[in-house]
Amino acid sequence: MNDNVLEMERLIAAAPERVFEYWTEPELVAKWFGPGDFDVPSSQLDLRPGGKWRTTIRSPEGKLRTVSGVYNTIEPPRRLVFTWAWDDDDGVRGHETQVTVTLEPTPGGTRLRLVQEDFQNRESRERHNGGWASSLSKLQRLAS
Repeated sequence: MNDNVLEMERLIAAAPERVFEYWTEPELVAKWFGPGDFDVPSSQLDLRPGGKWRTTIRSPEGKLRTVSGVYNTIEPPRRLVFTWAWDDDDGVRGHETQVTVTLEPTPGGTRLRLVQEDFQNRESRERHNGGWASSLSKLQRLAS
C-alpha cells in the first residue's frame, strides 16, 4: 500500500442522489461527519468549483478541530473532489491533501469510494483511515 494514499469503499443502501446530499448539505453533513462520538457544531459548504468548505468537529471532551478546503470538481450525484487540511491550534492550515468521492449505483444502493491522497506520512494516513472508517459507518447507518 502506498503510504501517501488512503482508499476505502462502502456499500450504502440508498440511491446515489441521496448519498450525494449527505456530502453536500450542511445539516446532513453534521449528522455523520467526524469519528466516534464527535459532533459537528459548524459546517459551511460553498458547493461550486472553487467554492470553499469548512467544518468544525467537537470531541466528547469539548475540544474543537476545524478542517477546510476548496471544491475542485462537483458532478452530482456521482463525484466530488476537494482539498482537505486541518487547522492547527493557532488557526493555521496544515498540510493539504485531496479527497475524491465517487458514488456508483449498484444493486442495493450505492458503492461509495473514497480516495485521499498526498499524505505526508503513513501515520497521518492511518489517523485519517480511522476517522473516515468511523464517519462512513455513521453515514451507512443514517443514509440506509
